[in-house]
Amino acid sequence: MPKFLIQASYTSDGTRGLLREGASGRRAAVEQVVTGLGGRVEAMYFAFGADDLVMIVDLPDSVSMAAASLTVKASGALHTRATPLLTLDEIDEATRREVPFRAPGA
Repeated sequence: MPKFLIQASYTSDGTRGLLREGASGRRAAVEQVVTGLGGRVEAMYFAFGADDLVMIVDLPDSVSMAAASLTVKASGALHTRATPLLTLDEIDEATRREVPFRAPGA
């Protein structure tokens, strides 16, 4: 199952919600979204700095990730970035594929 790194920062409204619910309340909400899409939360950490939240989730496909991302962003409570994570085996497979490419000017 594909893995995604999710980095998020709360808006002021989202931060107020976090203060009301606490971290465990947000974990439950995240679990509901991810499991509802057929996935699982591998790791979830709160942070400070540019990102307030960092997670690794397993989801069935990119469409599921896009659906979650669009729904969360539409709430206005978070700004998120999702990065697909590739295994070592997937990168090894990619290095063996021949790609017809010509650099500009070559």
